[in-house]
Amino acid sequence: MDVIQSAAVTELVPLLFVDDVARSAAFYRDKLGFEMTASWEPDGKLTWCRMRRGGAVLMLQTACPEEDGPGGSRGRGVEFFFTCDDAHAMHADLTANGLKLDPPKVAFYGMKQLFLKDPDGYHLCFQNQVDQR
Repeated sequence: MDVIQSAAVTELVPLLFVDDVARSAAFYRDKLGFEMTASWEPDGKLTWCRMRRGGAVLMLQTACPEEDGPGGSRGRGVEFFFTCDDAHAMHADLTANGLKLDPPKVAFYGMKQLFLKDPDGYHLCFQNQVDQR
């Protein structure tokens, strides 16, 4: 089967439905070092935003429980893996920002990984490849 590829895909930006965009944006900014690059604030309330750290981008939007399901089930089965230069340096940065985290561990497939959850329960991992020679 021939696959036609006439349009380039340049970016994938996940949209995370959250209970409180301001709270989540503050977590990604103040704890994880992301920068808010765009926002939507109807009636002066932050309802949507785009966050970036290096090459990683995500969007946060106020969840509508009737459409997006209860908070505990959002994101189930999905984890976000951010490639970084050094998971140990990331651990130092994040703990300096007030997060209490276990140190990174090396998985059997050669990735040093630092796991955490955001305020809405989304699973995040900052990881880097390690030399297993």
